[in-house]
Amino acid sequence: MGSETPVRLPVIDFSKPDLKPGSPDWDLVRAEVRQALEEFGCFEAKFDKVPVEIRKGIFSALEELFNLPLETKLRNRSKKPFHGYVGQYPHVPLYESMGIDDANIIENVNSLSNNLWPQGNQSFSKTIQSFSEKLSELDETIRRMVLESFGLEKYMDEHMNSTNYLLRVMKYKGPQTSDTKLGLNAHTDKNIVTILFQNQVEGLEVQTKDGQWINVKPSPDSFIAMIGDSLYAWTNGRLYSAYHRVMMTGNAARYSAGLFSIPKGGYIIKAPEELVDEEHPLLFKPFDHVEFLGFYYTEAGQRDQSALKTYCGV
Repeated sequence: MGSETPVRLPVIDFSKPDLKPGSPDWDLVRAEVRQALEEFGCFEAKFDKVPVEIRKGIFSALEELFNLPLETKLRNRSKKPFHGYVGQYPHVPLYESMGIDDANIIENVNSLSNNLWPQGNQSFSKTIQSFSEKLSELDETIRRMVLESFGLEKYMDEHMNSTNYLLRVMKYKGPQTSDTKLGLNAHTDKNIVTILFQNQVEGLEVQTKDGQWINVKPSPDSFIAMIGDSLYAWTNGRLYSAYHRVMMTGNAARYSAGLFSIPKGGYIIKAPEELVDEEHPLLFKPFDHVEFLGFYYTEAGQRDQSALKTYCGV
């Protein structure tokens, strides 16, 4: 008996030279994005607008950041859940992360680096800002393609202006064993779109619609794009928000950086009427993303496998 070919995420090339709205390349890639997000909720993106020196530099910057003393890292504070320093959790001892709001704007990154290093850190700031700025272009392209694919161009400006960016940088310590250990619990993202870049230490796993966990092994130069619950709700369930987790083995540390497009507080997420019909009845009542997070990060919300449905399901 032959062995089955392992399931792999779709690979979509955003590096085509003529990838402009209205071009044949644009229409082709748009169709691939829609199909991938319907079937998997995520895909591997080839995207060459992040220069090689920035792709290499991001991991040097993360090592430098996470090597800071704990008391220094704790200065990365935020009133928003999971926007500041996160670590020292007994149930995920390998994991720590830090957040930078609107990291595509240099003043915001400088504010963090001036807080963490006595003389600031211009090299760190420039690398983080350039990385975030380039990835925000990919985020905008994906979201434009999604709205176009549903014929919802009239909502484009409102949708694109409804979000801010968060760059979340993460370190997973190697468990120092050949046994597999939990790096981060299985979860769906709660935002609009997440774009992940990782070093070559594997660990990311994505759950398919039929419940199968697949190992994600992106090439060194590609990114993983996935949608979160907010875009899942906005499209009235037409796209798939995938559960994913990190499982670690071996000695090497895994570093990753994720750019998250996040609905602004006060913005109400509501499925367009064009996406609601007899075949696709409304799944969720309109909701404020920030207020939903307030529920999600309660003890009950953390235990709930369908927190969004519990919070605002029809």
